Amino acid sequence: MVKIDKIELPDFPLLLAPMEDVSDPPFRMVCKENGADLMYTEFISSEGLIRDAIKSRRKLDIFDYERPIGIQIFGGDEESLALAAKIVDVTNPDLLDINFGCPVKKVAGKGAGAGVLKDLDLMVRLTDAVVKSTRLPVTVKTRLGWDDNSKNIEEVAERLQDVGIKALSIHGRTRAQMYKGEADWTLIAKVKNNPRIHIPIFGNGDIDSPQKALSYKNKYGVDGIMIGRAAIGYPWIFREIKHYVQTGELLAAPTVEERVNVCRQHLRKSIEWKGPIVGINEMRRHYANYLKGLPGIKDYRNRLVTLKNMEEVEGVLDEVAVNYKDFVMERQAIELVNYHENCPL
Repeated sequence: MVKIDKIELPDFPLLLAPMEDVSDPPFRMVCKENGADLMYTEFISSEGLIRDAIKSRRKLDIFDYERPIGIQIFGGDEESLALAAKIVDVTNPDLLDINFGCPVKKVAGKGAGAGVLKDLDLMVRLTDAVVKSTRLPVTVKTRLGWDDNSKNIEEVAERLQDVGIKALSIHGRTRAQMYKGEADWTLIAKVKNNPRIHIPIFGNGDIDSPQKALSYKNKYGVDGIMIGRAAIGYPWIFREIKHYVQTGELLAAPTVEERVNVCRQHLRKSIEWKGPIVGINEMRRHYANYLKGLPGIKDYRNRLVTLKNMEEVEGVLDEVAVNYKDFVMERQAIELVNYHENCPL
């Protein structure tokens, strides 16, 4: 068992990473149903919460079936982060996470997200301000450092633990790398093996298969793994990793019926949460991922991204289910999409 303060998670938990414009309630629902043990909201601007910005406030929506669930905030000002933490406190999530890892220029360039990696003293002050402003367990997600010359994650882990964080998730790249090259888990392992560190350490970066998840578990000794891009359009990654870790055997790839059903669930929740217009429009980016690998699917996909009401979309999904009912899905490598390229920030 892994514990974050009083939150009990199973041995070697799988966490869903907070991804802007991705980790909303509809997406989290299908990930939860397929085995995610702990999930986080999209990250929320502390300034947006304070200004009562509609988009920021809406990201506070959480549901009991998602628990344990963490709300993630970001910012570069102590007072603003502390006030945002108090606002989050009222919504009663299970924990509060601080984002010190987002590499997007509009965030990092303004001294928030990964931008805080350039000033460790500021990072400590910001974290301390949040810890002192909430009754919730506080966790942090960050990167190895700003660039190759400042990989200070070992010192970061010690100092943030000293001011009270209850767990640390580390993406194995610097901010300068963005998502290029391979994630370096050796420094994550050093943090985990540091005798001073007693909080859970979760590794993040490039986990795209059950085999790699088990290999990294054994090689680097982390308490659990955080999965982001590999879950986009493939929430089954959580159940597949769990099964492989427990048995050493690979599950069969999800069937066409399963893919259509989960896509349908995602669509209905999207409409329920966002309304029919926004819900249908924002669902369009998911169809290609859910239906990837089906021969001749392009025509169906082109129809799905132009339809404007749920009944029509569901009708096309019914067609897919019927016309591909005898098609046997083969396991394919998961493509890690750099979703930040299309990030609205």
